[in-house]
Amino acid sequence: MDLTGITRRFTAVRGILDERSRRLVAAAESAAIGRGGVSAVARATGMSRQVIRQGMSELSETGVHPPGRVRRPGGGRKKCVAQDPSLLRDLERLVEPVTRGDPESPLRWTCKSLRKLAEELRQMGHPTSHPMVGRMLHDLGYSLQANSKTLEGTNHPDRNAQFEYLNGKVKRQLQRHEPVISVDTKKQELVGDFKNNGRELRPRGDPEKVRVHDFIIPELERANPYGIYDLAHNTGWVSVGVDHDTAAFAVESIRRWWNSMGQAVYPRATRLLITADSGGSNGARVRLWKVELQKLADETGLRIAVSHLPPGTSKWNQIEHRLFSFISQNWRGKPLVSHEVIVNLIAGTTTATGPTVHSELDTGTYPSGVKVSEREVAEIDLRRDKFHGDWNYTLHPRLH
Repeated sequence: MDLTGITRRFTAVRGILDERSRRLVAAAESAAIGRGGVSAVARATGMSRQVIRQGMSELSETGVHPPGRVRRPGGGRKKCVAQDPSLLRDLERLVEPVTRGDPESPLRWTCKSLRKLAEELRQMGHPTSHPMVGRMLHDLGYSLQANSKTLEGTNHPDRNAQFEYLNGKVKRQLQRHEPVISVDTKKQELVGDFKNNGRELRPRGDPEKVRVHDFIIPELERANPYGIYDLAHNTGWVSVGVDHDTAAFAVESIRRWWNSMGQAVYPRATRLLITADSGGSNGARVRLWKVELQKLADETGLRIAVSHLPPGTSKWNQIEHRLFSFISQNWRGKPLVSHEVIVNLIAGTTTATGPTVHSELDTGTYPSGVKVSEREVAEIDLRRDKFHGDWNYTLHPRLH
C-alpha cells in the first residue's frame, strides 16, 4: 500500500490542526482505507494506533466534546502530584526546616534554590524539574522575595544546624502525639481611636475618622498580645495583657492555654515542647522565664522542653506565619479602640486555611525588672541538651 499520499496530505495540514483535529483527520483516512487502515495511517503519520482508534470512536459519536474543546473532561496527562502522591510531602519536608518570611504576610519563602530542591527530589526518586518545583511551591503558598528580606541580625554559625535540630525534635514530638506549641508576643498595640494600617469596606467617601497623632491615651495605654500556636491542631490562643510583657506574663499565657485548651486535646501528654524566639520575654537568657516554666512543670507534671530559634531569626517563627499574619489581616483598617475590641477581633480570626483562635483579656499585673536570685536558679530542675544547651533544654517537674 502506497502511504506517500497520506503522509503528504497529513504533513500539509499538521501545523494548523489542534490535537483533536489531527486524530479526527487520521481517523477519516483510516476509515477511507478500510481493513488495515489504522495500522497504515499510523505508519504514514507517526501517530499511535490508540489515538487513531480514539478519533474513529469520536467520529462515530455525536456531542463527544463541547465546541472548542480539544479533550474530554479530565483528559490529558495527569499532574505529577497526582501520579506521585508523596512528591508534595517530600518537597515540604525539604523546605520546612529553612522556611523564612515576613510575619505580617501569610506567604512563605525558602533559601534553597529551585534547582537545588529539584536535584534533591530526583535523588529521592521523584522525576521532576526546577520549573515544576517552582509551580508546586507557588501552590503551597511560597513566593520569591527580594534579597534584602533575608538579612536579619547576625548570622550565627550554628543557625542552620539549630533549625535542623529543632525540626527533628518537633517531628519526633508530633509522631508521639505530644503537644508542640510555638509562642511569641505580637507587636504591642496602642489602644484607642488610632490609625490602623490597611483598608476595609465602607460607604464611598465615609472613611472612619481617627486621631492625627499617635499619642498614648493614659487610661487605655497599650495591649500586649501573647500567642500560643498548636502545630498539630492548627489552633491558637492569644492572651491580651494590659500590663508589662514579662516572662511571668508569657508563662501565665501558656498556663491559660494548657488549662483551657491543651489539656483537653492532650489528656495523656507527658511532655510539652515549646519553640520560641531567643529574645524578648521568652528569651533564652531570661532567668525569670525558666523559673516560671519550672512552676508550670511542677503544677502540670509535664516535662517542658524548650528549643529557641537562633538569634536574628524571629521572623521565621511558625506562630508569625500561622497565626499572627491572619490576625493582622483580620483587623486591618479597624481602629483598636478598646481591649475588648482587640480580643474580639483576634477571636474572630478565621480563614479557610488559617487557624481557629481563642482570645482572652488578662488584667493581671506583671511588674518589670523582677530580680531572680542565684538560689532560685539553682533550685530549678533544668537539663540541657548536648547540642547547644543554651538553646535546647528541658525542665522536669520537681517532686515535693
